[in-house]
Amino acid sequence: MSIKPTPVQQAELRNIAIIAHVDHGKTTLVDGLLKQANIFRDPDAAGELIMDASDLERERGITILSKNAAIVYAGVKINIIDTPGHADFGGEVERVLNMADGCLLLVDAVEGPMPQTRAVLGQALALGLKPIVVVNKVDRPIAQPDVVVSRTQDLFLDLATEPDQLDFPVVYTIAREGRAGLTSDGLADDLRPLLDMILQVVPKPDVDPDGPFQVQIASLGFDPHRGRIAIGRIKRGYLSVGDMLAHVDANGEIITQKVSSINTFEGLSRKTVETAVAGDIIALTGFPDAKIGATITDPAHPDVLPAIAIQEPTLKLTFGVNTSPLAGREGEYSTSRQLRERLFRELETNYSLRVAATDQADVFSVSGRGELHLSILIDTMRREGYEFQVSRPEVITKVVDGEVVEPVEHLVIDTIEEFVGAVTELVGNRRARMLDMVNDGRGHVRLEFSIPTRGLIGLRNAFLTGTKGNGSMASMLTGYEPWQGDIVSNRTGALVASEGGTALTHGIANSQVRGTTFVAPGTEVYEGMIVGQQPRQEDLPINICRAKKLTNMRASSADSSEKLTPPTILSLEQSLDFLSDDELLEVTPLHLRLRKRLLTHDERNRVRKQAASRAQT
Repeated sequence: MSIKPTPVQQAELRNIAIIAHVDHGKTTLVDGLLKQANIFRDPDAAGELIMDASDLERERGITILSKNAAIVYAGVKINIIDTPGHADFGGEVERVLNMADGCLLLVDAVEGPMPQTRAVLGQALALGLKPIVVVNKVDRPIAQPDVVVSRTQDLFLDLATEPDQLDFPVVYTIAREGRAGLTSDGLADDLRPLLDMILQVVPKPDVDPDGPFQVQIASLGFDPHRGRIAIGRIKRGYLSVGDMLAHVDANGEIITQKVSSINTFEGLSRKTVETAVAGDIIALTGFPDAKIGATITDPAHPDVLPAIAIQEPTLKLTFGVNTSPLAGREGEYSTSRQLRERLFRELETNYSLRVAATDQADVFSVSGRGELHLSILIDTMRREGYEFQVSRPEVITKVVDGEVVEPVEHLVIDTIEEFVGAVTELVGNRRARMLDMVNDGRGHVRLEFSIPTRGLIGLRNAFLTGTKGNGSMASMLTGYEPWQGDIVSNRTGALVASEGGTALTHGIANSQVRGTTFVAPGTEVYEGMIVGQQPRQEDLPINICRAKKLTNMRASSADSSEKLTPPTILSLEQSLDFLSDDELLEVTPLHLRLRKRLLTHDERNRVRKQAASRAQT
């Protein structure tokens, strides 16, 4: 029999989401809150990026998945929802904001509001969350906190849905040092001013403690002993272990099952409890078919909460079974059945991803929110032991009133005056339109553009090269516009291996006369594998496995005297950017290999001639 919680238990709760643009210090601020809440025996030994637990998050320095934690301050439990800052993972933000009653909007004291800042703030205000603006990194030499606050006020004017949302408090911080204050030059030695502001501004959960139980699943976890874990905030009522509840999915299907365990959040871990109250964020088990967005409720009152709105994908590519001559050597999972199961399993937690079958049984179409969103999935799967091949990303278009429309993004670029011309030319060739240009008078320039999403494919690497690393860029989807015409590719021809075998020094030296190479001596190659790039537009078959002929006057060690330029090793994102329509990227746990769809030179020639013949007729 359930024991009804007391009203005091209901009151001592605050639920906040921390939202920010990437690299504005959000995860560092969470580190400070956790350390100063004394959840670690030795805070100095806890390290940095505490919430970014996965290898991918630590290696890339970004938050990929939303996470939950909790601290206790002044007798009040504060549930913290940490969210990603990159626009490609906006789905992670959209599905968890409904667990919060307030939000900390973190803004860099130099960069100010960025595209992702606008996107997540708009969602938070639409949900009625009470905002607190946190201006971070006020110790930077070029910090301009007053200007940033003014820009943020303009942003609120554009996005606010209620007049009282325009009256937001501002806290200034140096998250790296764990300090906060109500003025930029009057910071305390800890984060107490921020915590006090949270208790003062963020309201208690607006819930019905006496109504029939109801919670919406916002996130999923997994326990090897208890199975699937459903995470969400209790909208009404309370529950105890052993209660019978109904799981209602998007199709209205109702499955009644027993709650086997209840956990609430305490620090970075979960605490097993017997009873949970309305307003708290819980993790419960007993529902093996739980899905994000579904409602778990009292069987006698199966009221379904509105579906969680998620922005549609903008890019797609194909995942297929690896068909190269080296297939099956490195991956533990390489069959179409294993690939299909893994991709559809990803849909259970990756709420903004879409997977569909194609007319080929061993090829699947995968759609995501951006290039980074898709590349993270690829990298995750290869680390798990999967082996497959992927195609070039392409934009997802729509037909509206008989007209083809494409996704368009708001692009913000920060650089220095010296590279304004190079940046403008670079994005101009990708159908970008300039919206604004602001010079801060200290040599730094902010450029804002409207650009088709397909114009962003490969832009980051070209931008870093063109500005010599002096700049940053960020974008956010703004809507759809009529197709803006073809974008001319600057990609030149590939050096394609004409024979299989082992790359040798002599063969690589001959290849480097014709272009840049991607492989080192001793690398195993196959016919049709891309081993480099040449300056001309057409592809060039080349025998990179060619050995130097020996004579009585030349020793076998003479080959080692040839001097080579070190190979260019492409990252996963660079490899995806490199691909043309007739090429694929072979992905294994150990290697990334660029290849032609058709491996033999004769097959490619035949297809080329057929295409030319059709064009003439």
